[in-house]
This record gives sequence, C-alpha cells and structure tokens, in this order.
Amino acid sequence: MKTRISRQLTAAAAGLVLLATAACGSPAATTSSTATTAAAEAAGFPLTMEHTMGSTTIEEVPKRVVALDPSYIDAALLLEADLVGYVQYRQDPKAPFAPYLGDVADATKDAVNVGTLAEPNLEKILELQPDLIVSAKVRHEALYSQLSKIAPTIFSVSTGPTWKENVVFLGEALGKKAKAEELVKAYEDRAAKVGAEILAKKPDATYSLIRFTGGDTARLYSSNSFIGEIMADMNIPRPKDQPDSDKEIFVPLSAEQILQGDAGLVMVSAFTPAGAEGDKARAQQEAFQSNPLWQRLQGEVKNVDDATFLASVSIQGAHAVITELANHYGVDPQLP
Repeated sequence: MKTRISRQLTAAAAGLVLLATAACGSPAATTSSTATTAAAEAAGFPLTMEHTMGSTTIEEVPKRVVALDPSYIDAALLLEADLVGYVQYRQDPKAPFAPYLGDVADATKDAVNVGTLAEPNLEKILELQPDLIVSAKVRHEALYSQLSKIAPTIFSVSTGPTWKENVVFLGEALGKKAKAEELVKAYEDRAAKVGAEILAKKPDATYSLIRFTGGDTARLYSSNSFIGEIMADMNIPRPKDQPDSDKEIFVPLSAEQILQGDAGLVMVSAFTPAGAEGDKARAQQEAFQSNPLWQRLQGEVKNVDDATFLASVSIQGAHAVITELANHYGVDPQLP
C-alpha cells in the first residue's frame, strides 16, 4: 500500500506541475475584484498551521479540498472552497447533502463520495489529488498518518462543541480567515436579533430539547450542546434549576424524570435511521410520550428535525434553526 501511494503521489505531483505550467500561458479571465481577493488569499502562503496533531505546512491556497466530517463539509461549502471529496453522512445516496444547505448542486457537481464517516476510503482520496484534507481527532485520529502522506492534513480536536471555531480554523487554511470570522459574526448578530424579537414578544421564554435515540433513557440536551449554544447566542435561557452539564452535551432522563425536561418550549427530536436502530428510537419515543407524566408537561411541545437541530453543527444548520424558531414565535426571521 505504501509503495503504491508513493508511486501515485509522484504521478500526481508531475500532473500538477504540468497543469501549473499550462496555466501560466493562459490569459487571466477574472475581474479586478476577483483578482484582488485571490491575491489577498495567496499572500499568506506558504502557511504553517498548528493543530491538534502537530503542525502542517500548506504551500499554496488549497484548490482541492477533501472534508471527512459533516461539519467540515458544511464549512467548506460556506467558505466556497473547491470541495472535491466528502464522506457519506446521510442515508439517501441520491441526496448526499443536507436540505438546510439549500441548492448546492453547482458547488458539489464535481465532488466525490470517498466512503463513510466511519471508514473513509484512502485510495479514493488519493485519486482525487487533494491539496488539503480536513477532519477531527475525535473522528479519524488513527488515519492521520496515512492521510498526511496524501496531502496536507489538518485536524481540530472535535467538531460539535467547537463548530464556530472550526469554521475559522478551515477559513485560515483556505486563506479566508477574515471571511470566516465575518460569517460567524453575521450568524451571532442574527441570533441575537431574532432572540431579542422573541423575548420582546414572550419575555418568559425558556427552552429544552429532548431527544430519543433508542436507549433506556431520553436525552436532555445541555448548555454545552449545539442547540444549547444557539439558544445562548439568542439569549433564550433554559428553565432555572433544570439539569445541565458543562462537560457533556446531554443529561440522561428516565421516564420517571421526564418532567425535569419541561420548559416554555419543549423541542422533541428522534434519531430514526432505517432499520433496527431507528425502530428502537421510535418505540422509545412512543413509550415516553404515552407515559402519564408526559401529559403533565406545561410547555408547548414542538417536534423538530433531528438532522438540523442536533446533527448539523454548522453555521448553515444554526441559521436554519433560527429561521424555524422565528417562524414558530411569529417574529421577524432577520433574513439577509
């Protein structure tokens, strides 16, 4: 395998040299604004990035990016990177990208599925000749050495708890750190504005999110979770004295504890993939919601999309959450 990769890397390098030589003789076809932006992005290269696995030098502005985590797929599209490879993270192979991303057909028309999140295919990644691979230690620590032989590879520690920081992390690697910071700030500003509208209309608003995954206990998502951070950015609080955690993303709730999940708005989701795992989650949800204690919840119960409210961990997903909550409360969604 090692010899094969070395040979293919040599061939890939030669091909890139030929492409670069051919490009030198081609007339520029960009506008002044585009050329200025490209020059600004290129100014910081070669770039050496410190990350959780060490340091990595990226010689030129990355043009072919492989993202091995869903949040980085979203971040790459947000930053208009040239996404050439992605891991499969949705069940429907005909719709590999999340609906909350909008129409990304043009941006992903040349992108290739390089395997599952659990088992990315190294040979497929190699064939794509990427000049940047991005993922997280929590996902692919065991593959880092092999991936870094294919192309410059950068890892964050995690993806969920650091979703905003990870946008800036990838932005820096792409020469677009300032743009990434602007996009994060724009999200935070919108979250604050919509939250203020909601609180002006309903000053005592509080929230909780209960999720069913098929275990013995339900999950009450904490302040440390994706939804917890979005709601904090909106300044909408959890109920006083509700169970919480600053280390874990959820607190387990037994059927007997379900009233501890009560709030002004009780968001409910379930992880329901096809097959036995999804069947267990549906059965668990039915059992909890048929419990007489569930009928004693005082808050308004709202079913939400699990893939958006729980799994997206991205700026685009957060914007979709804000839009849905604005519509729910009947306030201005503050859309651009």
